[in-house]
Amino acid sequence: MLLLLPPSETKRDGGDGPPLELSELSFSSLRDARATVLDATVRLAADSDQMMRALKLGPRQAAEVDRNRRLSESPTMPAIDRYTGVLYDALDAPSLDAATRSHAGRHVAVHSALLGLVGARDRIPAYRLSHDSRLPGLRLKAHWREPIGAELQATAGLVVDLRSEGYAELGPAPQRPDSVFVRVVTIDEGGRRRALNHFNKRAKGLFARALLDDRADPADVAGLLAWARGRGIRLEPVDEDTAHHELHLVA
Repeated sequence: MLLLLPPSETKRDGGDGPPLELSELSFSSLRDARATVLDATVRLAADSDQMMRALKLGPRQAAEVDRNRRLSESPTMPAIDRYTGVLYDALDAPSLDAATRSHAGRHVAVHSALLGLVGARDRIPAYRLSHDSRLPGLRLKAHWREPIGAELQATAGLVVDLRSEGYAELGPAPQRPDSVFVRVVTIDEGGRRRALNHFNKRAKGLFARALLDDRADPADVAGLLAWARGRGIRLEPVDEDTAHHELHLVA
């Protein structure tokens, strides 16, 4: 199983690892694409005003430009620890034991606008870049879509996609029976389902944490659904026609 997580805008500072080394990241086929985005980001950060406009940052967020300016020299930490925010607070990676972190390293990837897919234990710097950021001469969707899509297509086994739709557009998961997009929904008194916005992040974080706590590695969608039932998690196919492409996580 490969569990795909979205990134977050907020990230921890610092780290105890050496500066970023592209050759040490997972999904090695993305190296050249990563180098292109890194170079464009660092070059843009040389002009603070231009970068703040490109990233839609306010005056109080000027430190984000400094992060991007120092990408090649700043310390690193595992991706699963770098990201913060609602999803990652619920996931609570710092509390995972060593064996579970090792499991995450084999089965969890985070989709970064800067680096593409990175493994949970890949060491990355703090940065600021989003799926809809604009870099001079570089459209992130056009740049990432083919290489990330190819990498995911080549991934064997079950793919469980918890990314936002914006990031899914930057690299579509394969359309096959063992690849599913998980959407968080709530059901109102009339039985109607609607997607959650802010609170969907917490639900995804708790779902990912449960998978990690159990060191679950289902082989297919049926195995994932059986695991969820055993956990008391309401995870359901949308309907028979889309059962292998989208699941609803009812929160």
